[in-house]
Amino acid sequence: MESSSQDRNLPASERKLKQARDDGQVTRSRDLSHLAVLGVGALCLMALAPIMFDRLKLALSQQLVFNAQSVVQPAAMLTRLQDMAGLGLMGCVIFAAIIMTAAILSTVAAGGWVASLKPLMPDFSRLNPLSGFGRMFTKDKFAEVVKMIFITAVLIALGTTYLSSGLHTLAALVLQPSTAAIRHLTDWLTAGMGLLLLVVLLVAMVDVPLQSFLHKSRMKMSHQEMKQEHKESDGNPQMKGQLRKRQREISQGNSVGAVPKADFVLMNPTHFAVAIKYDDKTMRAPQVVSKGADLLAMKIRDIAKNHSIPVLQSPMLARALYANAELDQDIPASLYTAVAQVLAYIYRLKAALRGEGPMPGEPPTPFVPAELDPLSKVIASTTTP
Repeated sequence: MESSSQDRNLPASERKLKQARDDGQVTRSRDLSHLAVLGVGALCLMALAPIMFDRLKLALSQQLVFNAQSVVQPAAMLTRLQDMAGLGLMGCVIFAAIIMTAAILSTVAAGGWVASLKPLMPDFSRLNPLSGFGRMFTKDKFAEVVKMIFITAVLIALGTTYLSSGLHTLAALVLQPSTAAIRHLTDWLTAGMGLLLLVVLLVAMVDVPLQSFLHKSRMKMSHQEMKQEHKESDGNPQMKGQLRKRQREISQGNSVGAVPKADFVLMNPTHFAVAIKYDDKTMRAPQVVSKGADLLAMKIRDIAKNHSIPVLQSPMLARALYANAELDQDIPASLYTAVAQVLAYIYRLKAALRGEGPMPGEPPTPFVPAELDPLSKVIASTTTP
């Protein structure tokens, strides 16, 4: 069930902002782009117009020179036309390249660079008139309408004042020489363009933070969306538990290959099997090199017998090691004494098999703290009222 906009009062998470950026949804300011295009265009006209006029004047003077060769070869007129068209086209290309660069830089400055083709993909849901009618009354549209009304009012007031103040001066230009009249008209148009750019600059200064605020408002999340995102990020607890269980099973299954390196195997007597190895030169404490339950325990037992590795029955110690010891890690310190008793028995057994001593008696029954035995925990929980 989708949350309503009234419930979305939490700031957007980094994941949602990144996903929105991948979809092309970032802060964009049209007024900043308008300012860049108009401002850079005006500067280009002021800077490049004299150069272009001089070149066009020179080219036009050359084109209007006619001689006998021009009369004999009329095709030369077409070549002159091509030269003039090429010169004008080059000026247009340079002007367009500068304006396009300014528009791109202004867009990137507002929301950063976004490498996504998704905004270009057709969205047929926008063809629905009902949904389109609903989008007409959003917070963004209301802010856009208020902004446009303000800009229109300011431009009308400014244009009316500027035209009324300079109308008499423009009317008097017909009495001045053409050179002075053109210069005065250029100054008047430049001042008017400057006022227009000043208005657009003020609007852009307001629009950039406004668009950032509206974008953050659109990206806000509800408590339900935040919970769903955390669940998707962290994963379903049940699925994670099953995944960890499966990973342990795979790890334990792969550890079967280490059974031939073990010193002995403890069993319980068929449900659990734990293979122990200890090297006093490289290990600080005995380590579990392989462990398994049920069928895997039987496999560990069979491999141990095939490699003449002693297999002892010690139910409590086997259960405790299976539950509390990790593969290829030191066993818990609370089980040092119990494992040391079994190791001492194994050393005497191996020495007797080599003919270096008498056979030991019955295997020891080492003491295992009840809190380390999972079976003791189960019994205690069932007997507790």
